[in-house]
Amino acid sequence: MLPDPRQADTLLAILDTGSFEQAAAQLHITASAVSQRIGALEAAQGAPLVIRSRPCRPTRAGQHLAQYLRRSKLLEQEFLAESRQDDARPLSVPLAVNHDTLANWLLPELAPFLIEENLMLDIALDDQDHTYTLLERGLALAGVSTEPQPMRGCVVEPLGVMRYNMLASPAFARRWFPDGLAREPARRAPMLVFDRKDLLQANFMQREFGLAPGSYPCHYIPSSPAFVQAIELGMGYGMVPEQQVGDRLEKGVIIDMAPGCHSDVTLYWHSWRVQSPKLERLSAAVLAAGRHILRPVSRAAR
Repeated sequence: MLPDPRQADTLLAILDTGSFEQAAAQLHITASAVSQRIGALEAAQGAPLVIRSRPCRPTRAGQHLAQYLRRSKLLEQEFLAESRQDDARPLSVPLAVNHDTLANWLLPELAPFLIEENLMLDIALDDQDHTYTLLERGLALAGVSTEPQPMRGCVVEPLGVMRYNMLASPAFARRWFPDGLAREPARRAPMLVFDRKDLLQANFMQREFGLAPGSYPCHYIPSSPAFVQAIELGMGYGMVPEQQVGDRLEKGVIIDMAPGCHSDVTLYWHSWRVQSPKLERLSAAVLAAGRHILRPVSRAAR
């Protein structure tokens, strides 16, 4: 049974905001009305759809329904716009994107396309190893992830490789690693980590020195621009994508602590097999942008 439109909007509002109260504020109704609509929707679907936690999360049935609702909503909006019944309102597309992609290349590459197509982005940010979960939960229609396997009903295509290098300021390197990067001083030198989902530094330290997480001090800086700024200020050392480095290495503002010991992260674009025309064009634009900016994916990773 297809859900009542008001109930469908209520479910998506709960998943987007994470609570019944915020969903009520977004929809301009009472929290009691939100609860009644979800209760009626769950009764009609014959299954619980929302886990009443903080934040609220979809059940497996809720995930599948949310995925369907977002796709059908976009198709409806696009049909109305192209039939000139709703051409004043731009389409909004929810995407799951990792922080470094958003900070370094996605918007500059996509901006002309988005302006021409009159598309609005609704971006959900997470670590590249976790954006796939946002797609599974029905919070996005497409997205960037390190997961090479598609969900059921979806397709996945390689975007390219982001290369990360371990960088530091010259002053930091002189203070902590006067004889070069080595295991013992690495146990004491402050490391920069984006957030607790970020495993780039941990994987590097484990691979190069056999140091487990927790065996060295860490700053947590969950902002791509602030992360590089912290490196320049000598607060610590950390992994930075080459797209973000610019001319800092040439100017000597920062240095590569481990030349040749980079970490490559392969990114993939996930989207539904059956898409609206605009989402198809958006997918093509993202793939072209990634393949223009990022390193090519090796045959083994395809």
